Parts: sequence; structure tokens; C-alpha cells
Amino acid sequence: MIRIRHTHYLLFLTLIAVFLKYSSGQFCTKDGECSDKSSLLSRYILYDVNRPEGFNLRRDVYMRLAIFVREYAKTFHQDAHLVLPPWDSLYHWQTPEEEIGNQKQLFWDNFFDVPSMKEFAPVLEMHEFLEGVKQFKVDEVFILQHYKDLFESKDGLIDWKPRWKKTSCNQPDSSRKFRKIKDDEYEVNLWGYKNITAKNVHCISFQGEASLIAELLDFYRPRIAVIDHAEVALHHNFGGPTYWKSRRSMRFNKQLVKLATDSRNEFLNSNDITDKTSRPDDWKQEKEQRDAIGGPYLAVHLRRKDFLIGRRDKVPTLEEAAKQIKKLLEKLNLNTVFVATDSPTLEFLELKKRLIEYSVLRYEPSKQVKLLHKDGGIAIIDQIICSHARYFIGSQDSTFSFRIQEEREILGFDPDSTFNGFCVDSETKCEQPSRWKIIY
Repeated sequence: MIRIRHTHYLLFLTLIAVFLKYSSGQFCTKDGECSDKSSLLSRYILYDVNRPEGFNLRRDVYMRLAIFVREYAKTFHQDAHLVLPPWDSLYHWQTPEEEIGNQKQLFWDNFFDVPSMKEFAPVLEMHEFLEGVKQFKVDEVFILQHYKDLFESKDGLIDWKPRWKKTSCNQPDSSRKFRKIKDDEYEVNLWGYKNITAKNVHCISFQGEASLIAELLDFYRPRIAVIDHAEVALHHNFGGPTYWKSRRSMRFNKQLVKLATDSRNEFLNSNDITDKTSRPDDWKQEKEQRDAIGGPYLAVHLRRKDFLIGRRDKVPTLEEAAKQIKKLLEKLNLNTVFVATDSPTLEFLELKKRLIEYSVLRYEPSKQVKLLHKDGGIAIIDQIICSHARYFIGSQDSTFSFRIQEEREILGFDPDSTFNGFCVDSETKCEQPSRWKIIY
């Protein structure tokens, strides 16, 4: 009996010591209650990305933060969580609302298998984080921005080293996102919510990998933090084993996978058995392989619209694209090409006319699929179908194409069938995509 009491007493002293060690700084709970004694409670890291950034770049930013929080939870704070920002009317989601419905505040499970993502990192959907909460206050907002002297050099050499510093704000949207109401209170205008305020907002010149965020959290000790312009933080060990674990955990929403699978089977004579593209249910059980064959079709991602303005030197004309597609079909002895493109219908019909002797297909979603899965879901179906093709050719510098290449790496395709890009001129060789091969 005495031994039990003594053990309880030692445990009590240990808990007190841990509490005192980590209890400096004030933290606020999700319902707005603040305390100086909340270091042993859960910590939450919310984030946002530069407004114009597209769906596939945002997926990459997620991986940077997920890898960071995974390691942060292991090393510094076991009960740390990354809160996933809802998707909200991205630039490329241009289908009229009357056709596709509201495309605001869409959660990640609309597009991804979130339980699979949770097997990699401690992530929460925003609705999980806000469950039962009417209003809450963020402790610290960190607006990341590049150093003004980022590319200045001494003696012709750029002195690149991880660093951060609190400084004046140079992000043009900072005052719109964070409006000061009174001392120690800012209105937070993020993700379409009207019930979020913040105690402090800091502009941080930031240079380095996402892991450097740990220093910010250690210095300011927030319980709830927002990292704005999270795209400024870079990958830690891009392309390494942890990167690929994160990427493999980002399985797609099962309904989207089924729609893509049904479409492959019905229109492209493609299935996972004959294509050798089957995957275990658990991504952690995947093993290194290079035996995927793919369905009997060529897949193409032909980026148009904004690339015609911003990357004209890398976008072929429709005539040139048709020449390169035809050449590949002949080389591969295929008669079918699947086209994923943001081009308007008239351009697609023109491309189809130039390939009249072949079967030229694109995914045509039903009205119900549009309403259920939105532009983002339809784009994912395109990516899934492209990732299962016998051969893939994409658009240079496109993250949409890059995500397909990653998916094909995971499925186990020969890199020669994956890392290919259109050239502006079919008669002239052009630089091809970097080959970022999967590491298990």
C-alpha cells in the first residue's frame, strides 16, 4: 500500500516537472478560452496558400506541411495536428455554378481518402477541428514571405542558409486577410469562415525548409497557429523516402477511383488485372515493382488556356500536338488516345479532326457526377485514367502532368513510358521532364 502511494507521488512530481517546463506562454482553445497552463494540450497548425495557386501545387504544399508536422509530432509535441484548409473556388475551376453547383468550402474527403492520409501524418479536416465550436481565437498568425535580398550575392555566390526574421509586411493581401479590430484581436478572413479571430499577426521573412517552422513554434509557443503563404516553405528532402510515403498516402476518394475504373473498362478496354496496376488496400503494404503494362491507349495531358500566355515557348500548336500524338500512336501500335485538357470544346474537336483515323476520347462526366464531384473531382478522374495508360505524354512545367507522373511511378511503370513532354516543334528535340523516381 505504501509502495503504491509512493509510485503515485513520483508520477505526480514528474507530471508537475513536465508541466512547468512547457507551460510558458499563453494558449487559446478552439472555443476562445485562453490559459497560461495549456502546454500539455493538443496543438493545431492551420495553413493557407497563395490564392492563385492551383489544385496540384496545393497538394505539394500539403506534403511539405504534412511531413513537417509528422516529424514535429514525433520530436517536439506528440499531440500536434495539421488542419486541412477547405478547397475554395480555385482559378481553374471555371465551370458555371448552374452546371456544377457551389465549389466553395469543399473538404479534402471530396477528393482524397483522408483516413489513408491520417496513416501518414496527424491531420484533421477543418470540420473535425471546428466540431461544436461557434467561435475561436488563433494564438499566432505567421505570414511567410521571401527575403527581399533573397538573390543578392557576395562575390558572385548566393549565401543560402535557413533563416527567419520578423519584419514588415510586403504581402499585398495581408491586410485583407487579417484586419485589426482592436488591441490583441484581428479578424481572420480565411477559408470562408466568419468565426475566427487572432491575437497576433506577424510577417515573417522566411528562407528554408518547412522543418524551420519548428523554430517559429518554439519561439512563440502558440497552441493554435496559422501559417499563411505556406508555399514559401520548401520541401525537406524532396524526392526522398518520406516524401514518397506522404505521396503514396494521398490515395484518391474511392468514388472517384470507381468512376475512373468504370470508364477505363467501358471505353478503353483497361482494367487493373490485365494492366498489372493493382494496388494493396493499404499503401504501407506497397512494394517496389516495375511490371505495370497499362491499358491499350496513349494518354495525353495537353495544357492550354493560361499556358498559352505564360508559357508560349513550351506549348505546341494543336497541329504540332496532333503530329506528336500520331507519331507516338504509330510507334506504340495503338489506335486510341485519351486526352486530358483544359482546352475549350472547339479546340478539342479540332484536335480530334486532325487525328480522324484514330479513336480520340476525353472523359465526359454526367450531370450527376459534376454536381457530386465538382471540377476538382473530374480533374482527378482525368489523372487516374492518364496514370493507367500504356504511355503518357504531358505538358512541360505543369504540376497536373507531374502528379500523373508520380502516380505512374507508384503504380510501377517503366520511366520511359512516363516522363515525356510535348515539344513546341515536332522536328526539334526539347528538354524532357526530370525523372523523380520513387524510393521505398
